[in-house]
Amino acid sequence: MALQTNNSNPDDHPLNLFHIQKSTLIINRLYILFHSIAIILIFYFRINSIITILNSKTQPLIPHLLIFISELTLTFIWILNQACYWRPVTRTVFPERLPEDENLPPIDVFICTADPRAEPPLGVMNTVISAMALNYPPEKLCVYVSDDGGCPVTLEAMREALKFAKIWVPFCNKYGVKTICPAAYFTGQKEIDDDVVVDSDDGFEAEKCRVKEEYELFGEKVSKASESERCISNKDHSAVVEVMVDHESKHNQTKLPLLVYVSREKRPFYPHHFKAGALNALLRVSSLISNAPYILGLDCDMYCNDTNSARQAMCFHLDPNLSSSLAFVQFPQSFHNLSKHDIYESELRCTFKTLWRGMDGLKGPCLSGTGYYLKREALYELPSMLEDMINLEELKQNFGLSNEFIRSLFKKCNTKIDCKNKLFDELLLQETKHLASCEYENDTKWGKEVGFRYISVAEDYFTSFNMHCKHWLSVYHMPSRPSFLGSCTTNLNDLLTQGTRWSAGLMEVALSRYSPFFYGPSRTSILQSFCYAWMAFLPTTFVFSWIIAIIPQLSLLNNINIYPKVSNPFFFVFVYVFVLSNLQHMREIHSTGASLHAWKHEQRVWMVKGITSHLYGSIHAIMEKIGVKEGNFLPTNKVINEDETKLYQMGIYNFQTSSIFLVPLCSLVTLNLLTFAVAIIQITFHKVHFNDVFMQTFLSFYIVLMGYPVLEGMMLRKDKGRIAPNVSCYSVIFSVFVLSFGKLLVTLF
Repeated sequence: MALQTNNSNPDDHPLNLFHIQKSTLIINRLYILFHSIAIILIFYFRINSIITILNSKTQPLIPHLLIFISELTLTFIWILNQACYWRPVTRTVFPERLPEDENLPPIDVFICTADPRAEPPLGVMNTVISAMALNYPPEKLCVYVSDDGGCPVTLEAMREALKFAKIWVPFCNKYGVKTICPAAYFTGQKEIDDDVVVDSDDGFEAEKCRVKEEYELFGEKVSKASESERCISNKDHSAVVEVMVDHESKHNQTKLPLLVYVSREKRPFYPHHFKAGALNALLRVSSLISNAPYILGLDCDMYCNDTNSARQAMCFHLDPNLSSSLAFVQFPQSFHNLSKHDIYESELRCTFKTLWRGMDGLKGPCLSGTGYYLKREALYELPSMLEDMINLEELKQNFGLSNEFIRSLFKKCNTKIDCKNKLFDELLLQETKHLASCEYENDTKWGKEVGFRYISVAEDYFTSFNMHCKHWLSVYHMPSRPSFLGSCTTNLNDLLTQGTRWSAGLMEVALSRYSPFFYGPSRTSILQSFCYAWMAFLPTTFVFSWIIAIIPQLSLLNNINIYPKVSNPFFFVFVYVFVLSNLQHMREIHSTGASLHAWKHEQRVWMVKGITSHLYGSIHAIMEKIGVKEGNFLPTNKVINEDETKLYQMGIYNFQTSSIFLVPLCSLVTLNLLTFAVAIIQITFHKVHFNDVFMQTFLSFYIVLMGYPVLEGMMLRKDKGRIAPNVSCYSVIFSVFVLSFGKLLVTLF
């Protein structure tokens, strides 16, 4: 492993180092070489077979063409994906080398919530409180909560959170508490703070009990309010901005970060642009209040788990060789409720332990929606002009008509905030509400060239792609202790709903004029463009998934051979590709410290998403492109369901989801089971030769093996998480339809 520093002077003490993983790099590149040679041989076989069929007309052409299309699709995605493996790196930071606290830059924390029913206010407040307890000068922290649901309960919960924070933050500072989320600390969900400063002190235990009692009272108040009828989303309301000030404290000796509630204006007939619109409203409002140069973005359920994450991020942002071009520092998403089985691939292991490290070796990882420290300047496209030659009209065309906001673009952050004087007077508060209004962005470049971008519901992906195209860099830092912990998906419905939303967002970019495959190469490196293009076109793997799950099986049932016989030398090329790719996958899993059971779960989820989420996400994006359907955004459900959690922890699939997901999934597994059974019967009674149909038979067996939980849910299980009998009936009907129609398709010349 090669160590390198970003500091050109070896005598200085660098704030960070990066390490090139040379052994992994060599293995990855050798794999790319040998796999590419095998793919070329497969294409030669496939083209030669098609030419032979065209000349001899001894077999139907359609099955061979469809299989070739599926292989081309998968190869295209594979080639793009290899850019993420080209130069993997890891990083080390030295926070102890940072300047003194008074010289650290201010940070604004943005926390977004949208639906109090799907995102319980108590969980949101735990995230807020954990952010207020970061090991960073409190006068340089400002925490903003965007309540896109416009729920009065969220506002009340924030007032209560401020009261509890006055107890919690001093407690954490006094005893060096590491788990700064109170819910996690008192329930012992993850890491226990065994090394607090005075662990054996009786005073510590007494104070801990007192703080716990206060937290329980706080939790009861918020939970009771959350169960009331007032805890609903309001999609038609004026802008609300409230700076939280504790008027009850006569002697304000406890220094706390400023807490600000923002609920932008919502009207039924105005586009609100989902999370990107909420973040842009926070950008504008915060520019008048604190205007910090750096922003920590958090999902409402992703609480701070490491007090030092801000200081770790500053090790990159304050690096003199990185600072001028660094847009953001991305931390991995980690989860406190992961099962050891992780049957839904909720850990996102491949993304955060492999792919982002590979992108970090290029121009940097993609923005991941949460857990990032972002430079505010990177979101603004300021025209090239000197401060004494400012074109006010051009600025207003870009940023809107607010003079106060325009002034903030050229003003340093408000490091000393006085809650009682001019900053929070009525006029300025009115201005913040104007910045959070529906009409403010009209005829401006917000969401197009300024702020978080609007073309896609995957605003994080598209925004970071634009940054990299503007020559900004990003870095990825994965410390040993997770900096942020959230709630992972624990049921199939959330997995597929979330996957459909992500697929739709990525395909929206792929189908736009900003498609990374065409827009990126002239603006950033080829390999970086390939990384973004891989993500954008990943949903197109539904083409491969559907074809490979149907066409070889129908061909087998109709005595059509579309793969080489066992005696054919090309048979070993196909076997080589299958074995090598799976061995590489297993090696990658092992290198990240995961169990080899992860291979089975990741293969299964990849197939399930290919059949369902990628298909529906692509259809949604295409329909939106032609104007048939509008984009939508449904937040992932954060409400804990004990029955679902129990099944997840036991490694049992919960099939309580829409039939639109289950019917195609069950149908294709049933079709492959039927095909495999017929093939075994034919081989047993010598109606076909094993040499001729081995590959197609094995393919059906492999799909049945991966789809075994589906068959179990259809036939064996009796619990609530099973597949409903009516869904099984629909699946059988659909399978019969595929068999009938498919026979016509595969037998056409």
